Amino acid sequence: MIASVRGTVQTVRLDAAILEVGGVGLLVQATPATLASLRVGAEAVLATSMVVREDSLTLYGFADADEREVFEVVQTVSGVGPRLALAMLAVHTPDGLRRAVAAEDLAALKRVPGIGHKGAQRIVLELADRLGAPTPAGVPDGPPAPAGDQRGQVVDALVGLGWNVRAAEDAVAGVLPDPAVTIGPDDVAGVLRAALRALGGGRG
Repeated sequence: MIASVRGTVQTVRLDAAILEVGGVGLLVQATPATLASLRVGAEAVLATSMVVREDSLTLYGFADADEREVFEVVQTVSGVGPRLALAMLAVHTPDGLRRAVAAEDLAALKRVPGIGHKGAQRIVLELADRLGAPTPAGVPDGPPAPAGDQRGQVVDALVGLGWNVRAAEDAVAGVLPDPAVTIGPDDVAGVLRAALRALGGGRG
């Protein structure tokens, strides 16, 4: 079991990153929000979970151990594999999933691609009391991010994917023309996808 990796970010893709650890490049699957926090050439530390199959070894990376724990727990639900578990964390934070399960909020769970009504019901039934309690209302899920920090992460992610800084900044500005609007952690994935659509696949 590889519980974490620390290394230099070599490449950031839409669905994964390559971290060089001890001279070896490790391909790590991750959510758009986690990938948006990585910078090519910088050191990164990710909590990880390795999924072993007969024909593959796949490493999944997370911002912290809590995300990894939720990723592993949700896979105990029948019909939920690592890809769907990662999609759940791409749409919801760990506490967001806890709140959805605790409140039996099927609509929130169905926002995840691949989860229908019956799947959402099964998740609520099988995960009851297994994810733990969400952070109490009024208490932030984690340390507050500086103003504008998440916008910068989206720009950095686009640069890591091959666009120049100017093109990345223009794309984000096109998606969010009001500079006073800040991007929260839950918004990073959506803004990144919208910026990629705006760039249309070209490279700066």
